[in-house]
Amino acid sequence: MKTIHMCDLYGQYLTMKEEIDAAMQDVIKSTLFIKSGKVLDFEEKLATYLNTNVITCGNGTDALQMAYMALDLKPGDEVITTPFTFVATVETAVLMGLKPVFVDVCPGTFNMDVSRLEGLINPKTKAIVPVHLFGQCANLEEIKGIAQEHNLYVIEDACQALGTDYIFKDGTKQKAGTIGHVGCNSFFPSKNLGAFGDGGAVYAKDEVLAGVIRSIANHGMKAKYQYERIGVNSRMDSIQAAILEVKLKYFDKHIKARQRAAAWYDEHLSDLDGIEIPQRVEYSTHTFHQYTIKTEKRDELQAFLKTKGIPSMVYYPEVFHLQEAYKFLGYKEGDFPVSEKLVKTVLSLPMHTELDEEQLEYIVGEVKSFSQRR
Repeated sequence: MKTIHMCDLYGQYLTMKEEIDAAMQDVIKSTLFIKSGKVLDFEEKLATYLNTNVITCGNGTDALQMAYMALDLKPGDEVITTPFTFVATVETAVLMGLKPVFVDVCPGTFNMDVSRLEGLINPKTKAIVPVHLFGQCANLEEIKGIAQEHNLYVIEDACQALGTDYIFKDGTKQKAGTIGHVGCNSFFPSKNLGAFGDGGAVYAKDEVLAGVIRSIANHGMKAKYQYERIGVNSRMDSIQAAILEVKLKYFDKHIKARQRAAAWYDEHLSDLDGIEIPQRVEYSTHTFHQYTIKTEKRDELQAFLKTKGIPSMVYYPEVFHLQEAYKFLGYKEGDFPVSEKLVKTVLSLPMHTELDEEQLEYIVGEVKSFSQRR
C-alpha cells in the first residue's frame, strides 16, 4: 500500500505533470509574471465557471480584507461571524478596526447557527460573514433574508468551499461565494483548487463593486500612476495562475474524487459507536475540503491512528473568543458552548483526490478497530 498522506499534493501533480510543467514554462518564456498573461486567462476561466466577476489576489486573507475595504466598512462597525473558523476570518476584521461579533455554530454542520443571528443585530451591525467550513455552505438563503431585512452586507468566506453548490428552495443553484455581496476564496495548496504557493480571489456580481475591488487589489489605481482610493498590493503571480488554469480543467473530476472518498467514509463509519460523521444538509452539496468526524475520544483516536501510519488533523483546536489575542472582545468561556465542544471533539481524516480503495479500507478498518476496543 502507498503511504497515506493527509493531502497528497505530489500525487495529484503527477496526474497533470506534463500540462503543468508546460504551463509554467510558458510563463517563464513570456516574462509576464504579475497580474497579466496567465493571471488574466485564469480569471476569465474561473469567472465563467462561477458565473460572476473574479479578481485574483495574493491569498485568501487579503481577499477578506479587501472585501471589508470595498464595502467601505468603518472602524467600530460590527460584523457577525463564528468563533469556530480559521483566524483570517476574524483577524482581517480587527485589522480594519471592525468589531467581530460571534455567533455559535450548529453542532452537525459546523456552520453558523442562523437561529441566533437576529438577537445580535443592532445599529452598529453592518455585515454577516458566514464561513462555509470544510466544504459545505452555511444556510445562505436564510442569512440573505435576514441581511436584506436589516440592510446588511453578506460576505461569504468560501475559502474552503470552491465548487460547492448552494441549492435554493426553488431548486436553483449557485456556486458558493457568488450569492452574497462579496465572496472570498483561497488557493492555498491544500484547498479544493490549490496552487503551488499562495493565492486568493474575490468575487462580486455587481460590476461597480468588482471594479472597486480590482482597484483596491492594485494600490487603489484607476490608471497607471493614478490612484482613486487607498488600496493594497495583492496580486497573484502568473506561475500560480498557470498551475490553477490547468487544475481547473480537472476540477469537477477532483471534486467527485473527494466525494467518492467521503461516501466510503460515510458507509463504513456511520454505524460506529462513539463516532459521528459529518452532517449533510439539503440546501448544499459538500466538496469535502476536510472530512471531519466527532468523537469524545478524539486525542486517543488520533494517537492510535498515528501508530498505524494514518495522519489526521484537528481543525480547529481553539475557539477565537478564548484566544489571547482576542480576549479584548470581552467574551468568556461558556459563551459559545457548541464551538467550545467542537474544538475538543473534531478530527479530520485524510481527504484528497488520490485516495485509493486500499488506503480507504485500511483507514476505516483502523478506525473500526479503535471503536471496537473501547
